[in-house]
Amino acid sequence: MEPFGRLPDLTRLRLLVELDRLGTMAAVADHTGYGTSAISKHLAVLEQEVGVPLLRPVGRRVRLTPAGARLVEHAVGILAAVEEATAELRGGAEPAGRVRLTSFYTAVEPVVLPMAARLRQLHPRVEVEMSEHEPERTVELLRSGEVDLGVVYDYSLVPHPWPSELSVRRFEVQPLYLAVPAGHPDAQRPVALSELAAFAESGWITNSRGTDDDELVHRVCAMAGFVPRIPHRMDSLHLVNSLVGAGLGVAVLAESGIERDRTDVAFRRLDPLAGTRRSFLLARAGQWTWPPIAAVAALICTGFAQDSWADHLAASQETCG
Repeated sequence: MEPFGRLPDLTRLRLLVELDRLGTMAAVADHTGYGTSAISKHLAVLEQEVGVPLLRPVGRRVRLTPAGARLVEHAVGILAAVEEATAELRGGAEPAGRVRLTSFYTAVEPVVLPMAARLRQLHPRVEVEMSEHEPERTVELLRSGEVDLGVVYDYSLVPHPWPSELSVRRFEVQPLYLAVPAGHPDAQRPVALSELAAFAESGWITNSRGTDDDELVHRVCAMAGFVPRIPHRMDSLHLVNSLVGAGLGVAVLAESGIERDRTDVAFRRLDPLAGTRRSFLLARAGQWTWPPIAAVAALICTGFAQDSWADHLAASQETCG
């Protein structure tokens, strides 16, 4: 009976995954702390372990062969399974440690800050470091290992293709509204897609930092039979509301982006055919059962209903859709 062949070393698999993600040996060296010669030797040994060429020279760089790209796909799952198993073995401990979390702007006050306050009461040994970024940047930070957990969004009409090495859990769905100047006819009624043609000559206002809002407006207006004119792009949703109130355009906003106390803006519920905005938690695959991340995720997903650590661990695995 033949003995089992030697299995690839996990460190070498990680280096191959990083080379695929970062593109160059030098970038992998900067990210991992290994020297480029050490990385090259590790990958050469990995080729011997699997028995097929994984890299090919292209000028002064290297590129993955088809076999190398396929091994990366397997490696992402293998490394995630190892991380998850390790985290699960530590799962009985009271959570302690740092969670670096980044969120899109309109989720910070209603979602992240209440979670952080509740977490401080329940698990004072968990430290949350917060930053604010749009989803595209959050994905980059997660893939590079600079953050641990991301609060992101997409639109059901513009679904986001999240990278395979990240794991996604949905925790919220919000309806969409058309923000119009308060004096507009029928300002208090919902607006059907067939009625959007009345806004074909209006200026439309979208996000200045991401492309999803532009795409959403274009798709919604295409369903109504026209191409929108987008003269204004603003990072601040407060400014978006103010521009609408000043009569400078109209905007599509999720429920959390509307300022209901304004007297100069009316918010018309959009036709359900325009879809919804969906909010998600993103983490690297295999990280959900690490106690600090599980505690943060459970508080966000359950609306702060769970008080015990055992409940948090169960909730983080079950409640997010």
